[in-house]
Amino acid sequence: MDRRDFLHGATMTAAGGAAALIAEGAAPARAQAQVPAGAATAMAGEPRMRRYDEQRWVLDNVIRSVGLDWDQPRTIYWNAPIGFEGLADFAAIRQRVQKYADITPAFEATARRREAKAVEAEKEGDTVTARENYYMATIHWGAAQWPIDENSEKNILCNTKKRECFGKYAALADHKIEAVWIPFQGKQLPGWLHLPYGYSGGRVPAVVAIPGMDSFKEGGVALYGDRWLNRGLAVLAIEGPGQYECPVLGIYMSVPAWAEAAKAFYEFAAARPEIDPQRIGVVGTSFGSFAGTITAGAEPRYKACAVSGTALEPGWNTVFNEASPTFKKRFMYMANIQDEAKFDAFAKSLTWEGYAEKIRMPYLCIGGEADELSPIENAERCVKAIPGPKRLVIYQDSRHSVGGVPAAALGPSPTGLQADFMAAALSGKTFPSERWFVDATGRITKTAI
Repeated sequence: MDRRDFLHGATMTAAGGAAALIAEGAAPARAQAQVPAGAATAMAGEPRMRRYDEQRWVLDNVIRSVGLDWDQPRTIYWNAPIGFEGLADFAAIRQRVQKYADITPAFEATARRREAKAVEAEKEGDTVTARENYYMATIHWGAAQWPIDENSEKNILCNTKKRECFGKYAALADHKIEAVWIPFQGKQLPGWLHLPYGYSGGRVPAVVAIPGMDSFKEGGVALYGDRWLNRGLAVLAIEGPGQYECPVLGIYMSVPAWAEAAKAFYEFAAARPEIDPQRIGVVGTSFGSFAGTITAGAEPRYKACAVSGTALEPGWNTVFNEASPTFKKRFMYMANIQDEAKFDAFAKSLTWEGYAEKIRMPYLCIGGEADELSPIENAERCVKAIPGPKRLVIYQDSRHSVGGVPAAALGPSPTGLQADFMAAALSGKTFPSERWFVDATGRITKTAI
């Protein structure tokens, strides 16, 4: 079958399945990780998408041929915050996963093994080993959630175990971590507040960190040597409307919801005694580049915005209709829309237009020249619309997940560049508006915007 035939499919109207019964799970009080009482919710069932339903056999054959990272290098970016010890886990999982249905069981089994190691180490008083394994178990529980696009018992179980393990890790971590809940539309958005290494008082700069569609807040700060904490920044790692835990809590994706959440995140961070309200930035990756741009446009009190892995195509046609069908199905779950025709109408509202034009703070956008999910010309358009100081950095030959090409290896590290920009902006440094092109030799060509 031709790849385009696989990627394209006609839309259809489909009725949602029966609502799943949700059981709330308790988490350890010592890490303040509890889900608020009554927060869990039922939804109308798993979204139905014609291209996914009719061509599932093609998807399974692609995974069997290409592997677990058929659409994104997720085992790399899930492994990145863990470090070296996670390599063996992900190598074994890649071998085990031969079809889409294998993903959740493979990660769940690994999560249980790591959690058991953590429990045993904690009993023995080996707190470092315990915290490392609790963190690794957290990442695997979160990864096990990813293919589940409904509030099923399995999704709730994985979410509960993810929070439990991260709460136990937080109690043993090498820096202060607190579970936080941000008031929003009568509900509460979930987050984890991380303070810099060695924090001993006073107000510090901070970032509100927005993950991608396939990522989750618990992986937003690395187990060791985190790029934000190392630069003296606090991190409010959140999930906004529609992201990961939020559909479980009955909080769904829309652009107006994100614009409202932008203010809620800022006001929560600014009210914390550890955070300087004049030095709060917003950062995001992939979906977070879209949500981060909305956030910066909706709330002018943020000091800076830095995003990477662009998802800036208005309407998201490429990712929904030309990429793996799992992206669209996942987003339907995020928006709580089971009918594909209704979702196609909703997708037209997914645009930065009307928000980018309001951004006057320093803005960094890092993208790949060969972005297969959001053609780079959309980032060019978005950045051009921003009236404030801006820097667009494009890596030659890179795909959506920026990296894995000579430009990223020989030029500035994309993650380091993002962190350095944000740290400098929060310290008051000013920037000229420029477009950077990082070529395959690592050379940077700068032109004025």
